[in-house]
Amino acid sequence: MLITARSGLTLLLMTAALLGSWKAPSAMAAENEETPDRWVSVSDATLNQLTADGAKADWPGNSAGVTVDPASGDVYMIVSGLGVWKSVDQSRTFDRCDHGSVGGRCETAYSLNFDPAGKRLACFMLDGRGAWTGDCGATWHAFTDVGRNWDYAAVDWSGSDVKNIFAALHESGGQVLFSQDGGTTWIKLFEDPEFERSGGLGIFDANTLVYTQRDRGIQRSTDAGKSWTKVSDIKPVGRVVRVLNGRAYWLGSESLYVSDDQGVTWKTQGGRVEASIGPLLDPANEKRMVVAGVQGIFQTTDGAETWSKVATLPKGADIPKPRTVAAPPMIPPIITIAGGKLSSWPDGSR
Repeated sequence: MLITARSGLTLLLMTAALLGSWKAPSAMAAENEETPDRWVSVSDATLNQLTADGAKADWPGNSAGVTVDPASGDVYMIVSGLGVWKSVDQSRTFDRCDHGSVGGRCETAYSLNFDPAGKRLACFMLDGRGAWTGDCGATWHAFTDVGRNWDYAAVDWSGSDVKNIFAALHESGGQVLFSQDGGTTWIKLFEDPEFERSGGLGIFDANTLVYTQRDRGIQRSTDAGKSWTKVSDIKPVGRVVRVLNGRAYWLGSESLYVSDDQGVTWKTQGGRVEASIGPLLDPANEKRMVVAGVQGIFQTTDGAETWSKVATLPKGADIPKPRTVAAPPMIPPIITIAGGKLSSWPDGSR
């Protein structure tokens, strides 16, 4: 689950007790009050070492994206122009894992698209190379560059390899591109300036796509984007549909929408929640989800019937245009970009 933020801000990691009492580094002495001041930086060591080694991050500097493997809890951090950095010890240490395959920065809350089942990650970068990994970062498969590249994209995770991608091109007048060969070649499906402002999209297989934008409801295609049919008046706000175990999840401004028939029909699931980012899904428990928005970060453990506030956002989080919040369901951290630091909720008590 990702939140966009003002350019040049670094990475923040916060622990919140989603399943237990995970504690982040340098966090033990903090107080228990739920305030943004409880965020503790855990990215400084990596960024400072890069500076000491003479490495220079691209504009806007420092970290520029973060996500978490929903199965393992491993943390993946983007450093501007310097690739993907992975932590397997709850953000205590990071090592670069992309072997030079990834560059640039994340532009939106959905630039890093993790398979909701875990292990596989696709990076849709701005002003740099994009790629995907199917083995937790050990090997990478490059996307062909298209100008300045991407704001975000939906990935068909149903196969063993990434083949089908439905992607939004950055500052292109609302161009939406499609690939059926893992991003080696791209075709333009449509172009609409309104999509750039209010659009969102999803993919189920090589032929079945959905998108939304203001005053269009939900549009669906069964012929790889050659034609579209309006299937709902619902107005999602999430940029990307999440699909896990055949169920599609699309975030609305005050509720969660789901589809069990590849987007033919949509219904509201559960109670009210005000959010703009998510949902992050737990591959081990379909009733556990996390969303985030201007009011903070919220979790449900009963399939969205009720939501509880996990934490406030850190100072500097630029909502409603936040960059990155990621909450691994199996391990408690929640990650966001704000104020220039990667931080941590100290005692896991929330």
